Amino acid sequence: MIPFDRSFHRAWFYVLLIAMSLVLLLPRAHAATSQEELIRDAQQALATLRKINPSADAIAKSAKGVLVFPNIIKAGLVFGGSYGEGVLFVDGKVRGFYNSVSASWGLQLGAQSYGYALFLMNDKALKYLEESQGWELGSGPNVTLVDTGVAANLSTTTLRDDAYAFIFDQQGLMGGINIEGTKITRIKQP
Repeated sequence: MIPFDRSFHRAWFYVLLIAMSLVLLLPRAHAATSQEELIRDAQQALATLRKINPSADAIAKSAKGVLVFPNIIKAGLVFGGSYGEGVLFVDGKVRGFYNSVSASWGLQLGAQSYGYALFLMNDKALKYLEESQGWELGSGPNVTLVDTGVAANLSTTTLRDDAYAFIFDQQGLMGGINIEGTKITRIKQP
């Protein structure tokens, strides 16, 4: 049996401190990306997603706008978080820049990166994104996370939700991805 003395608690405190430092430093490293690089990465990620996923391609043709986060970094050790920056495209043109932030706690350990695209299917969803002080996914317009099972049953005639999210390029060592509870906020331009 491990004795629960001060040294044990101190060790856990340092492990937690290191993990939180990594989570807090990762956004700064990623935020240094220029807008041109972010646009290029988002365009490339969207083109690749549409090429390899017929459902994403079909939905993109009907969407009013597409918000693409090409690189989200997620890390956690009991407490965790994720951060990434993305681009909103409307009619193929850049309409704004956004960040995606989440925090979590519980049984978790690891780090990973992934991207996601949020296809906004109507003016209501597009307006909510642009006019709100931040969109917490899971509240506001209805978002469906498209996985293999959902994608098999989607067609342009069955699209009923306000937005559809596709996750891509998952890499790293951490269990599943859940975007519910993620907050998307517009990045103020200088």
